[in-house]
Amino acid sequence: MTVSTRHGASDAAVIEGSWREPGVFAALYERHAAHISRYVARRLGDDLADDVTAETFYRAFEKRRHYDLGRPDARPWLYGIAANVMAQYHRRETRMLRAFARSGADPVAQTYGQWEDADDRVVASGMHQSLAAALAGLSRAHREVLLLIAWADLSYEETAQALGTSVGTVRSRLHRARRKIRAALGDGNPMLVTEES
Repeated sequence: MTVSTRHGASDAAVIEGSWREPGVFAALYERHAAHISRYVARRLGDDLADDVTAETFYRAFEKRRHYDLGRPDARPWLYGIAANVMAQYHRRETRMLRAFARSGADPVAQTYGQWEDADDRVVASGMHQSLAAALAGLSRAHREVLLLIAWADLSYEETAQALGTSVGTVRSRLHRARRKIRAALGDGNPMLVTEES
């Protein structure tokens, strides 16, 4: 593997290089596997994250000759493959979200360590429970768009590329998903905690 493939080369250059030297593809894994794995773990739990991530990169390796080399960043392509792999677990994800909404026991064991004070953790836990119920009520297409943008931090264009759809469709699905989430949460906004004087 050349130094240029490891440092500074675009994802497209790495993929193209892997056509001649398959081992070069490992650089793509090194760059993006941790992000894909975290996204999958948030969706399906730690127990499936490694398997889904491995399957994602296996499929990417198998399809690498079909990659559009005009796109220097492979993240949307990889998230799209991950979304297709996760589709077989859609029912499990919905069951997990519904169980969390009912019990408050987070099935993916997400910690709330980012909040410094206990009151914030309690409020956040309750909000996460309500949000889980709202997410469980979304269709797969709406949930996929919302979570690719919110959790994978993809742009509208990258999300459209990942899902093989248009930006207009992404905007429409995101709008509908947000509207359904707001309706399910009522006046509560899970992203905003206000303090009373």
